Amino acid sequence: MTSGQTPLLLIPVENQVRELDPKLLLACVAAQRGFSSIVGSRREMEFNIDAFSDAIYLSKSMTVRSLLFFRIARRFGHKIVAWDEEALVHLPPSSYFSRRMNRSALKYVLSLFAWGQDNIELWRQYPGLPGDTPIHAVGNPRGDMLRKEMRAYYEKDAAVLRRTYGDFILVNTNFNHVNAFGTDINLFRPAKTPRGKARFGRGARGMTREYAKGLWDHKHALFSSFKELIPALEETFPECTIVVRPHPTENHEVYRSIAARCRRVRICNKGNVVPWLMAARALVHNGCTTAVEAYVMGVPAISYRSAVSDEYDNGFYRLPNGLSHQCFGFQELAATLRSVLDGALGAADGPERQQLIDRFLDAQDGPLACERMIDVLETLHKLSARLSVDSGAPRMQRWLLAKGLSVARQLKGHLPGSHNKPEYQQHRYPELALEEVRARVSRLGHVLGFSKELSIDRVSGTMFRVNA
Repeated sequence: MTSGQTPLLLIPVENQVRELDPKLLLACVAAQRGFSSIVGSRREMEFNIDAFSDAIYLSKSMTVRSLLFFRIARRFGHKIVAWDEEALVHLPPSSYFSRRMNRSALKYVLSLFAWGQDNIELWRQYPGLPGDTPIHAVGNPRGDMLRKEMRAYYEKDAAVLRRTYGDFILVNTNFNHVNAFGTDINLFRPAKTPRGKARFGRGARGMTREYAKGLWDHKHALFSSFKELIPALEETFPECTIVVRPHPTENHEVYRSIAARCRRVRICNKGNVVPWLMAARALVHNGCTTAVEAYVMGVPAISYRSAVSDEYDNGFYRLPNGLSHQCFGFQELAATLRSVLDGALGAADGPERQQLIDRFLDAQDGPLACERMIDVLETLHKLSARLSVDSGAPRMQRWLLAKGLSVARQLKGHLPGSHNKPEYQQHRYPELALEEVRARVSRLGHVLGFSKELSIDRVSGTMFRVNA
């Protein structure tokens, strides 16, 4: 890239265990192409947006919650591009649009990055999408971490897991709608009185009450069966440890209570899921995105469909369930798992499944999704460099805007159901040591053979700058 000034990317991370490694990869690829990047906590990055100038902000969503920030970021001269972390396994269009897209926020987005063709077709149905918004089917950095050439990045982590747990069955839970970190984040909050009506929780935002109630009932039935499943697996497979990995926004206490009554059940949500899949003998889930990752990596995944709802299973969880072996009762599950453990059955496969994943996920081979994204961002930077981009706000007004945003978000952090509560943010994004981030980047460089040496500097307790 030829430019008089090093362009800056702002790459926010919300769920650290899921997003940090792929977004560090994006920052490293960007550094090789002449960009500087700030990677770190979305909350802190938005609180301190006035500390950066003339950057490209890579938003992970474009909801109504994004709107205030987008307005202020544009006043500071930042350019906004976006993808949706939740668009791979997504709700039916009407509910998805209400929850994940906002026509006013989209007016500030210069380009959209799609996971694949299904994502493009979903967005094109949205009546509030500006007709001139380019959508690029580039895949996603999370998909890059699943590719064969990236496996070496996690091999040491996977080896540690094998030594720690031996042969283990990985149970990934997906009950954040009914077992959230805080009850106000569930689909429904408890009624205020014994005979009162359950109130909408944060998880039901954008849903009709009928749809939310049906999903609540379905997920509760599955949640109950998984609580019975965990000790049953331990009893049926004495040669294996049962490792339960809760969803990043779930409450872990119920699983810890189960583990306390068992000998070989372990609860752990540390680190990215990829090394866990590399080390596991099999994955058991229901409707979990991890099953998509398992399929791409060739890991046997079994969807335990102890409760069935065509509306939700086909309309919401079609992709992860469709890429898995499907079992509808414990005896069927136990027999399938035994076949996997004995080596008689491998990962789910076949042409129909391959066609399904090809429709949903681009960049499974060829250039990395990160490289395809940087191609687009280079063009965007060069175009904006030829144009005079005015921040639109004097320095004092910019300062007032930033402080007003910070105060608003901090006040919001004390409201019921807010994602900005400090304890919830700490749960999703704990602080990291600088040396740990440097070690991760060093491993990425070793795996991909970067030509330029990278420097990693701390910006704050939760944000880091990546430069060549």
